[in-house]
Amino acid sequence: MIGYKKSFSEWQCLSEAKMGRGSPIPTMLCRKIVEQYQKGVTQRKIAKTLQLSSSTVHNIIRRFRESGTISVRKGQWRKPILDARDLRTLKRHCTTNRNATVKEITEWAQEYFQKSLSVNTIHRAIRRCQRKLYSAKKKPFLSKIHKLRCFHWARDHVKWSVAKCKTVLWSDESRFEDLFGNVGRHVIQTKEDKDNPSCYQHSVQKPASLMVWGCMSACGMGSLHVWKGTINAEKYIQVLEQHILPSRRHLFQGRPCIFQQDNARPHSASITTSWLRRRRIRVLKWPVCSPDLSPIEKIWRIIKRKVRQRRPKTIEQLEACIRHEWESIPIAKLEKLVSSVPRRLLSVVRRRGDATQW
Repeated sequence: MIGYKKSFSEWQCLSEAKMGRGSPIPTMLCRKIVEQYQKGVTQRKIAKTLQLSSSTVHNIIRRFRESGTISVRKGQWRKPILDARDLRTLKRHCTTNRNATVKEITEWAQEYFQKSLSVNTIHRAIRRCQRKLYSAKKKPFLSKIHKLRCFHWARDHVKWSVAKCKTVLWSDESRFEDLFGNVGRHVIQTKEDKDNPSCYQHSVQKPASLMVWGCMSACGMGSLHVWKGTINAEKYIQVLEQHILPSRRHLFQGRPCIFQQDNARPHSASITTSWLRRRRIRVLKWPVCSPDLSPIEKIWRIIKRKVRQRRPKTIEQLEACIRHEWESIPIAKLEKLVSSVPRRLLSVVRRRGDATQW
C-alpha cells in the first residue's frame, strides 16, 4: 500500500470516528498534537479541535515532555528464570527420565542451572516445553528373554491374515474382585468436606473375588465358567471338558479351528497337554507374557469397567453382573478385536517384542 501524508483536516475527520476505550492513537495524530502544543495552543483547545478527550491529549504531551518522544514505551515485565536454552536442556532431561517426579527434576535443575528454582517453577517450565504429567499405563514387566521370544513369535506369525485369525478360539482367565463403598477416584466436595465420611474412599484388605474362564471368537462369545479360589491342572481339565467342546461346536459348527491359551502352569502341565492331544485339539503355541496379542484381554477390560459402574455388593451380584456383561458383548466388537490381531503382530515386531499400545 502506498502511503501519503494526510492534511490536518483529514486527521480531524479521522478523529471524528468514535474510538473504543484503549484504542491506540495514530502516530500522525500524536505528531499533530505535539506540533499544536509547541505552537502554544492549550491542551483543552487541542482536545476540542481534534475531538479527543483531555486526558488523552494530556498523556501524549506529558510523555513528550518526559522522554522527548511520542512512542509508547514497551511494557516492563519480569524476565523468566529459565531461558530458551535452559528449556531445551530441561526438555531433554524430562525425555530421558520420564518416570522422575517433579521434585526430583527440581533438585536436578537447581544443581545443573545453579539457580533457585521451586517446584511450581519447574512445573510451569515443563508445560512450556509442551510436556504434561500423565498417569502411566500399566504393562507387565518383560525381561530381555521375554521380549526376544515374543518378537520371534510375532515375526513368524506376522503374515497371518484376518481370515486366519478368525479360525482361532481365544481363551483366558481373569480375576474379578467384589467392590465395597465408593469406587471412584474423585469426589465432589468443598475444602471443608475433606473429613466428611461420605467423601472417603473405603477399601478392603482382602476383598472376595471370583476367577473367570471364558473363550471367544470372531463368530461370538463362547462359554463362561466362574469359580472361587485358584485353579490347578485337574480343575482346568474339568473346565475344558465342560466348555471347550460345546463352544467349538457352537461357534465353528464343525469347521477346523485352533485353540489358544497362555502359558500358565495349569495350561502347560503334562496332563493338560496329554488331554488336549487325546481330544485332537490343535493348540496355538503362545509366547510368555504377551497380553498385547490376545484380543480377549480387551474383553476382560470392558467387562471390568462395566462391572465397576454397576457396583455389585455381594459375590452373587458380582457373578450375575459378569455373566450379563459377557453375554452383552456385540459380535461387531468381537470381529473388530480379532481383525486387529495382524496389526498387533506388526506393532510387536516394530518394537522388537516390547509392550505396545494395545
